[in-house]
Amino acid sequence: MYRPKKYRKDEDEFILPFLRKFPFATFVLKGEHLLATHIPVLIDEFEEGKWSLFSHIANHNEQKEFLKDDVEVLVIFHGAHSYISSSWYEEADISTWDYSAVHVNGKIKLQSESELRESLSKLVANFEKEQENPLYYDKIPKKMLEDHLPQITGFWIEPVKVEGIAKLHQSYHSKDVERVVEKLDASEDPLKNQISEGIKNEHNL
Repeated sequence: MYRPKKYRKDEDEFILPFLRKFPFATFVLKGEHLLATHIPVLIDEFEEGKWSLFSHIANHNEQKEFLKDDVEVLVIFHGAHSYISSSWYEEADISTWDYSAVHVNGKIKLQSESELRESLSKLVANFEKEQENPLYYDKIPKKMLEDHLPQITGFWIEPVKVEGIAKLHQSYHSKDVERVVEKLDASEDPLKNQISEGIKNEHNL
C-alpha cells in the first residue's frame, strides 16, 4: 500500500479498533488471476497482542478452488472517506481525498467443521447483538443449519503484515482544516460526517 510516512497508522491502538469498526472487507487471493470477494471478516483476539481473522465463503465462489492452507491473501478494510474540494480552502490549492484503511496480508488455515460452527456463532452474535429481537446462531432451525454448512468453507487468516493508513489533512493549515470539517459536518452524507470525526480527532479539534 502506498503510505507517505505522515499518514501511517501501524499501532495497535489504531489497527484493532479499526478492524472491529469496519468488518466488511475485500478479500483478495491469487488464482488463475487476482480474485476478490466482499465479505465480513472478524478479528479473534486470543491473548494480549495476539490475534487472527476469520471468515467464510460459499463453495461455489471462484476463490474456493484456490483456498488452501498457507495460501497468502490480502484483506482490505475500508474506513470512511470523502472528496475534499480545494474551493473550501482560504487560497487555491489541489483538491484531494481523505480516507482511512487497513491492509492485512495473511496466511490461510482452513477451519474444521467445529471451528466453522463456532466462528459462525461468533459472527452472528457480533451483528445480532444490536438488533431489537436478535436471532442468535443457536436459535436458527437445526435443519436449516445442516443444509447450509456443507455449502460454505470457513478459514482463519494468520496475519504476516499489517499496514494502516489515515489521510486526515495532516500538514494543512489549521484554518483550512477547520473549513474542511465545517463543510463535511454540514453534509447529509454519513460518510462525510464520519471522516470529519476522524479529522477532528487527528487534529484535536
